[in-house]
Amino acid sequence: MINNTLKPKYRGIPQWFKIPEYKLTAEYFIKTLPLPDRVIIPLHQHIGPPSYPVVKIGDKVLTGQKIGDSDEFRGVPVHATVSGKVVDIISFTDVAHNKEQQAIVIESDGKDEWIDMQTIDDLESLSNEQIISKIRDAGVVGMGGAIYPAHLKLTLPKSGRLETVILNGCECEPYVTADYRVMLEYGEKVISGLKIITKLISPDNIFIAIEDNKPDAIAHLTTILEKSNLNSKVKMVPIKLKYPVGARELLVKALLSKEVPLEGRCRDIGVLVHNVSTAKAIHESVIEGRPLVEQVITVSGGVKNPQNLLVRVGTPVKNIIDYCGGITDEANQVVLGGPMMGSAVPDTETPLTRGTRCLLLNNNQIRNEVDCIHCGRCIDACSMRLNPSLLAKYSKAGRYDDCGEAYIDACIECGVCTYVCPASIPITQYIKSAKQQLSLME
Repeated sequence: MINNTLKPKYRGIPQWFKIPEYKLTAEYFIKTLPLPDRVIIPLHQHIGPPSYPVVKIGDKVLTGQKIGDSDEFRGVPVHATVSGKVVDIISFTDVAHNKEQQAIVIESDGKDEWIDMQTIDDLESLSNEQIISKIRDAGVVGMGGAIYPAHLKLTLPKSGRLETVILNGCECEPYVTADYRVMLEYGEKVISGLKIITKLISPDNIFIAIEDNKPDAIAHLTTILEKSNLNSKVKMVPIKLKYPVGARELLVKALLSKEVPLEGRCRDIGVLVHNVSTAKAIHESVIEGRPLVEQVITVSGGVKNPQNLLVRVGTPVKNIIDYCGGITDEANQVVLGGPMMGSAVPDTETPLTRGTRCLLLNNNQIRNEVDCIHCGRCIDACSMRLNPSLLAKYSKAGRYDDCGEAYIDACIECGVCTYVCPASIPITQYIKSAKQQLSLME
């Protein structure tokens, strides 16, 4: 076991698990979900300050029109995802992040009339500052689930430089196949997004990391690269299938044998990691002038017709489930995200938000939580070298300052500690709750 009286130095070690994949939708092409009659668009769908409304009840809006914004550079604007009328501005509970926030409700007119989008033919005609501005104005965030503003990651640090870019195509969470289908069906956009990233960063090394059980995705992106000016600069790396290798700290360790400092980020060791779907969104924002108003998600588990869908942000979960034929008798829980890292939602009116890659209909077998038996399994399993049971204990007791001192921010919420716990303690949920409480105390 780890001696937790000592401060760990780094954020990740190669601690891997073999978890059943359940990739039921791997061969299913992406379909477009019909436009919803109504969307509920949260104003805080990113890490950073929330946006404020820039429209009022009664306003008519176009698809892609900005409806929320922030005065801070760290903020990200929010856009209408259908054309129609603003019918309400509400407060609701964001279950995934355990917080209250505002949302704008738009009633669709069914026309899907878009704003004028400024397309470009020559990337070189734009300065780096103009590219960063277009990415921010489009509201692009990390689509792998981190929802960190993309324009911030692509802004070079004041001192030093980013030497390595890693395009992350690893999708190790069970059930989820959204990124896999994006690589196969939007591969040209993914590589175009990578070109934009490399123009901004000018790295010495470029890697594309894809799990080795996806040879068709590797071959497809390789073919696209061979026709581009990136071909000689990019190294395609098949990654051994394991969980949670998709976490950026662990991917950096696996690829580069470098470790991220505990109180730092990948960029502190000269590395930038972006998800393949984020690269697609970067292409659409810069080349097509298209705001982030939709995303590819996997709908799987206890649903009659599992699918991969292109869905507008703000679509109520009920619309998605109904389109997929409804819930099977076995399912009793709706989860936004996969079974390891997702969060159960209280009702099907909950809207889809940016960064959500999966809608899972789950058969949740109730397990009675008992007291920790101090077996140490969660400690042995933690890739971040933390003491998860201690963090859960502090969270349950409301000792949030102690959580901070035990390096709770280093937790990647992979869910392995909960998975291995023989006492059925929902450790990851306690950690998420404590993180939220700490953010409110800042």
